[in-house]
Amino acid sequence: MKKSNNDLALRSRREFLHDLAWASAALATTRLHGQTKPLERKLGIALLGLGGYASGELGPALRETKNCYLAGVVTGHPEKGERWAAEYNLNKKNIYNYENFDQIADNRDIDIVYVVTPPALHPEFSIRAAKAGKHVISEKPMATSVADCERMVAACKAAKVKLAIGYRLHFDLYHRELMRHAQEQDFGPFMNMNGAFSFVFGPRAWRLDKKLAGGGPLMDVGIYVLHGACMAANGVAPIAVTAHEEPKTKPELFNEVEETIRWTMEFPNGAHCEGLTSYNQSGNHLRVEGAKGWMDFQPAFSYSGIACQTSRGPLNLSSINQQAAHMDDFADCIRTGRDTSVPGELGRRDMQIITAIYEAARTGKRVQV
Repeated sequence: MKKSNNDLALRSRREFLHDLAWASAALATTRLHGQTKPLERKLGIALLGLGGYASGELGPALRETKNCYLAGVVTGHPEKGERWAAEYNLNKKNIYNYENFDQIADNRDIDIVYVVTPPALHPEFSIRAAKAGKHVISEKPMATSVADCERMVAACKAAKVKLAIGYRLHFDLYHRELMRHAQEQDFGPFMNMNGAFSFVFGPRAWRLDKKLAGGGPLMDVGIYVLHGACMAANGVAPIAVTAHEEPKTKPELFNEVEETIRWTMEFPNGAHCEGLTSYNQSGNHLRVEGAKGWMDFQPAFSYSGIACQTSRGPLNLSSINQQAAHMDDFADCIRTGRDTSVPGELGRRDMQIITAIYEAARTGKRVQV
């Protein structure tokens, strides 16, 4: 039976209120070995790498978190450390540089290290943080090779600390609705998918340095498209990919990484996704179609303002701070012992897909994942 827009809105409100009630309860109690006890102190997070994402998104998000707070920073620039200490009222002993970072092992204020460096540096600092006994969040992409992803997973397991990847959209209410529909299949399995995430890149920066970035827009923003397709496939990974890198219109700028790349992902059930990412176009959408309906996200991958039309009417969900929700959830995972929904294994899976896409573009062949 087709549901009315009012029915959908009512259901969305109920789900939001349910989530709100759960979050409120989580702030009051935690369950451990079947016993209920008051929550412990907020967990302290140290941001490692104070670039644009840390300063523009993560720092402000930590002013909104309920289960964790900004306790320290790690930076190669002393003046940044001083500025952050003043802005966030940080204890000076919690300001580290990359050389003395390992001393963080003795700092009881800091429970979690969030690594926000260029991707090639994620493994080094994630592993060092794990050896220091700190739980780890690594920003996406997890690393620049599958082997490095595996090293990170192994190091955190050996140190008995948790590892999460910065997949903020797992906590966005619109993308959670996508995952719910994918699981319940009330639109049928999503068999046809297409998406793009692109922007026009300006001046030279580390993202154009292949050694640091691992690649171009596919690593940076294209990962959202392939990850979103896997969400729509109910978490199932593709079995094969084909890909094509388009000719460069600015070879002097994109002399190390791709400028624009297109790819196709094939899933075990016959579903497929057409993806596009570029540093010289604009795009931000994801459309998924099943036999009984469709969902069309425009914009699809932004920090805020995500919108979604469906074959049953528009979704009208609350906007949340994705980064705050992600960090709060990870802190709750640590407190309660439950697994994170964005573990290192998920980051490794995406790196396997990215590696296959680059290989397919290089060889012109269909590559198995």
